Amino acid sequence: MKLANMHDSKSCAARLVGSSPTSGTLKDYSQKDKLAYLIGLALGDGNLSNPNGRAVRLRITCDKKYPKLIKRVISLLQELFPKNKVSLINRSDSCVDISCYSNKLEKLLGWKAKGGSKIKQNLSIPNWVKNDVNYIKPCLRGLIETDGSVYYDRKYLMVNFVTVIPTLADDFETLVKKLGFVCNTQINNPKTELPKYTIRISRKTKEFIETTKIDKS
Repeated sequence: MKLANMHDSKSCAARLVGSSPTSGTLKDYSQKDKLAYLIGLALGDGNLSNPNGRAVRLRITCDKKYPKLIKRVISLLQELFPKNKVSLINRSDSCVDISCYSNKLEKLLGWKAKGGSKIKQNLSIPNWVKNDVNYIKPCLRGLIETDGSVYYDRKYLMVNFVTVIPTLADDFETLVKKLGFVCNTQINNPKTELPKYTIRISRKTKEFIETTKIDKS
């Protein structure tokens, strides 16, 4: 059964997905793998807003204990949006916000700055990512590096991804299986309006990490 069907929510209308990059939206087509990575990062721990009413702002939150990830996100945004300013803002907690303004963001990511929360918008991974393993890998990497973890449980290496968006949980499980791996999903508080989906890869975990090039550091 699809995970999205397990969640009775008023938001479960049509899924919102990003459009495939076309000429002019990125510098060249070779950057589609980098966009797939950005989509994973943004869906995992990103937010769209339009604070000044003129340009859309993408904000990705990262924990300060992952300095390499912070540098990668900054470098990625600078490469994808070379004419746009990328800012790093230290927060009062243990995190930083990395942000960039661009009116291309809504089309590329597939959601709206003023459309409400990601749950309300019923977000999904774009089909152009789902249909190509070359884009599935960086997208999963982005999701796990923001809203996932790599850890040991009783000396066994594990990877998991956590989300409250049912369609995204469904997509994640589908993409893991497309790469030839097995995962299992646990739903916490399934009878509430906001259940939490924890998807775990516990078999061939090292191979999965190497395939997706996850670097949680």
